[in-house]
Amino acid sequence: MHLAIDATDPGRLARFWAAALGWEAAAEEDGVAAVEPSGYTYPDPVALPLVFIPVSEAKTGKNRIHLDLASDSAAHQAAQVERLLGLGAVRADIGQGVQGAVPWEVMADPEGNEFCVLDPRPVYLGVGPVAAIVADCRDPAGVAGFWQLASGWVPGHSLAWSAGGASLRSPAGVGPYLELLPSADAKTVKNRMHLDVAPFPAEDQAAAVAELLAAGAVRADIGQGAVSWTVLADPDGSEFCVLSPR
Repeated sequence: MHLAIDATDPGRLARFWAAALGWEAAAEEDGVAAVEPSGYTYPDPVALPLVFIPVSEAKTGKNRIHLDLASDSAAHQAAQVERLLGLGAVRADIGQGVQGAVPWEVMADPEGNEFCVLDPRPVYLGVGPVAAIVADCRDPAGVAGFWQLASGWVPGHSLAWSAGGASLRSPAGVGPYLELLPSADAKTVKNRMHLDVAPFPAEDQAAAVAELLAAGAVRADIGQGAVSWTVLADPDGSEFCVLSPR
């Protein structure tokens, strides 16, 4: 599984996130750029690679999916924020109140994608630079079971539960969490960030798609044309792709 991100300049955004996370940016292929830890072997759940997809449309409105970055102390959090500002991030206002009103820092990358630098929380210690991939949902409990099926992940024990959400993580107990948080905001446009899932090599892509459709997914047309992957939307309307086995 990986996180795909629309970008008007994939290379620039990949370089930002590689520096932000301490990862490596791979060479671009057909305009697509990717970032992953040094020595990473897909699909190791210890990390979720970022893949930047070229698009012509600039971001409008708040994303429904964002990254939460971990910190291990107040000093580390503050240093993270200053370092990210130096890399080209900016502070962002998504209604969280004045600076200091919440213990985390809301920021945006060079293309305006929101992310948070979390205050130190024991549950995220040792998960790596990305604590969680956070998705807004109308009904977190209603889609949690679907995403267990789609991802192969199991219920986790991060703080999403205390916020009325749901939390999933690799059954290996490593890597970031997928956190589904309640949001009353209606989805109106295609998500600029989405998850890609893939069957294992011995599995069948068509069978995986059929199983997800039976679980409540629907086929989605985002202008993809004839491609080797299948674009679906989850029961909450968020797009995702089912890739060929890998």
